[in-house]
Amino acid sequence: MSHPEQHGGRWRPRLDRPALVALVVGLVGVGYRLVLTLYTVPVSNSDEATFGLAALHIGQGRERPVFLYGQHYMGMLESYLAAPLLAVAGPSWPVLRLPMLALYAVFLYLVYRLTRRLYTPWFAVLVVGLLALGPERVVRDQLTVVGGRPEVKPAVLLMLLITVGLAAGTVRHRRLAVALFGLLVGLAAWSDWLILPYLAVAGLALVWAVRRELLGWSGLLLVAGVVAGVAPMIVDNLRAGPGEDSLTVFREVSTKAGPLPPWSDRISGGLLEGVPLAHGLCPVDGCGRWQQWFGVVYPVLLVAAAALALLAYRRAAGTPHGTQAAGPDGQGAGPGTQPGGTPRGARVGPVVQLALVVGAALTLLSYVRSPLAATSPLDNARYLSVLQLSLPAVLWPLWVAALACWRGTVGALGRLAGALATAVLAALAATTLVVTVLFATTGTAASRTEERQARELAAALRADGPHEVYGDYWTCNRLIFNTDESVVCGVLDGDLSPGQNRYRPYWRQVGRAARPGYVVEVDSPMDRRLRRLLADRPDAAPVREVGGYRVYHPDTPVRPWR
Repeated sequence: MSHPEQHGGRWRPRLDRPALVALVVGLVGVGYRLVLTLYTVPVSNSDEATFGLAALHIGQGRERPVFLYGQHYMGMLESYLAAPLLAVAGPSWPVLRLPMLALYAVFLYLVYRLTRRLYTPWFAVLVVGLLALGPERVVRDQLTVVGGRPEVKPAVLLMLLITVGLAAGTVRHRRLAVALFGLLVGLAAWSDWLILPYLAVAGLALVWAVRRELLGWSGLLLVAGVVAGVAPMIVDNLRAGPGEDSLTVFREVSTKAGPLPPWSDRISGGLLEGVPLAHGLCPVDGCGRWQQWFGVVYPVLLVAAAALALLAYRRAAGTPHGTQAAGPDGQGAGPGTQPGGTPRGARVGPVVQLALVVGAALTLLSYVRSPLAATSPLDNARYLSVLQLSLPAVLWPLWVAALACWRGTVGALGRLAGALATAVLAALAATTLVVTVLFATTGTAASRTEERQARELAAALRADGPHEVYGDYWTCNRLIFNTDESVVCGVLDGDLSPGQNRYRPYWRQVGRAARPGYVVEVDSPMDRRLRRLLADRPDAAPVREVGGYRVYHPDTPVRPWR
């Protein structure tokens, strides 16, 4: 990755060509997302605002939430990361998202390190290049503060790198590394349960690598790390009332989707919509027929990747101690032939590759078991964003076939397979690039317009009132965040009944107001129902229209649910 070079008596690392190219590509990816962050693209929403409000409360010392307000199963690590920044700068969407941008940069760096160590340098460059791209569905999962995914992906990559280093004998402080592994497991489990399949396979890989060490102090430190990371969730669940523990609540949420659609519909939604969306091959409004091809070949690539990993393991098991096999590109160790001082160091590569394959398969299986894979694949494709962790393993069979074809080391059938693999890689890169460019050039206008209207509404209410209002879910918490809590909003459903009020003190404050207002989208169901209620009253007219919203402020309170 780098070579030492002496300058004025000091040794400085010099990046080799693949590392330099990966650095440039990674900086472009981070810079692209920095621009989106500064413009608040993708658009903010009330879910994200809830995390932002929690960060404000944490920074002010008012709250120490363990889970998202109104839930008992999604950790608040992202709010704690943003709290110091918001405590200094105040409520701001770009400031709230800066830790997510930093986590994305760490993710790119770690995925390059792991891919290079498991496979080859130039293949690692390809993976970084694909992950540097990103249309709205991809960057939304990476930049918006909605819980879990931005932080758990770097955590898993670091766990796998620790496993590789321990098996290869390149980690100096082994017990501390094992403790860090456990801490990352605990934090990831607290933050987002979607990562559990990857945590399971990473844990098995660690047990394979250092199982004898885990029988002593290292095992105790591993358990201590896990307990420390997951401690907030443990404490909260011990204090929870009947039916309010995380497992019960999560089980209820997971079973509310209604009757189970046929397997064929769920597999179709998961593979043909979810997988391409999660990898940036489709715009946010869905995949065309020509963009669904990656979902078709994805299971085939998983099987091929597993086969290559098993083959590499057998070869590495037969490699003499202390030697390295040449990689497919002729640059050092190939898959499963890590340099190191232990026999396990030569076999840890294929083990980790297999862990990535199994993690992806378990994640996909868990997703297609849900009715949402069939009934709402566009809205729920975000749950497959963790599949980016397995992108190196999934693409490796294509790289091997393409390289063998171009080097002419295979027969006619191999050359045909290599040409097809080259076409698939080219199509993947081209499709991702086109969709990303279309989003960056034409797909941000709607987000910027909506964001401007939300800020206009916040500025108008902050300046002229009313400061206690009712609104729908997607209006309220964003309005509160945009006004730094100078305007407080209680959530109502479309029929003007109490809705999902995640932070109950806001609802109680508006309930005590002598003259609350209403903020509703123009011609929404709530707007039409409210106008009917006020039809016979002299104060029926809205105070004003601001940014696509109507602001009602009746002289006497209107609370039909009481």
